[in-house]
Amino acid sequence: MESPRIGCVKYLNARPLIRGWPGAVDFDHPSALCQRLAAGELDIALVSSFEFLRNPIYRIVDDVSISSDGPVYSVVVAHRVEMSEIKEIELDPASESSVNLLRCLLAEIGLNPWLISNGEFRKSAQRDVPGSAPKAFGAVAGSPPQDEFAVANLSATPNARLLIGDQAIRFRQRHAGEFSFWDLGEQWNKLVDLPFVYALWLIRPEVRDSESLAERLRKLRNENLADIDKLVAEEEEFDHDFCRRYYRENLRFSFGKEEKQGLTEFHKRCLNLQLFPGGGLGFGAWDLELASRCV
Repeated sequence: MESPRIGCVKYLNARPLIRGWPGAVDFDHPSALCQRLAAGELDIALVSSFEFLRNPIYRIVDDVSISSDGPVYSVVVAHRVEMSEIKEIELDPASESSVNLLRCLLAEIGLNPWLISNGEFRKSAQRDVPGSAPKAFGAVAGSPPQDEFAVANLSATPNARLLIGDQAIRFRQRHAGEFSFWDLGEQWNKLVDLPFVYALWLIRPEVRDSESLAERLRKLRNENLADIDKLVAEEEEFDHDFCRRYYRENLRFSFGKEEKQGLTEFHKRCLNLQLFPGGGLGFGAWDLELASRCV
């Protein structure tokens, strides 16, 4: 089997799924990986689950995901006022799963703040509204996913921001006394009492030996989770005690019955909010597609 062109999100939460892979790995933000996977520049990538929901041509590596069954810690809305008082939330464009999860949660609780993305105002139902985003957030059209410069600017504004991944972790640890944090994993679990699936390994349909590739990735996940203390000991950026709690208490790395039920519930809500171009798959077609695509 040729070495696959593999891409992976460059976040702390992905370490147990990729550490020890014997070949080259392209690390990037989820949105960039989705684009490259869709363009055929990668054979397999760990990307936002929403990528499969809107374009279910891929095969899914069964039994492996990045999920949470309660507070996830690293997908949050940072805010100063009560959630019901927030008028604007700037979106992190790096992860479409988290952005659309936020849309679903806001719709469920009857909130409708302006959602700001890529320099334009957008309502939570994705209707464009004329105007430009406040410069305080540092987001401009065509810019890459925002990191520290934009996160730091949140300290100077009364509005809210969706933070994901390592940026969210750093911001929470540095500004814990200044902001409240609305944890999207916790809110989803309260709503449906099921896990939320943030990321999946997706394999392009033309890739041969997808079953063998999936088995290698499951084995790698198992080995890393069995020796999680060694993985934590190698971590150079984040506190080791935090990493242990994060991996053991906040994250799940399986994609079994409960995770699939959670992903199905997410699909239903995205469908109801018309978040898929072209309307997306109906409920019955979706269930069959999900079952048939896992390898």
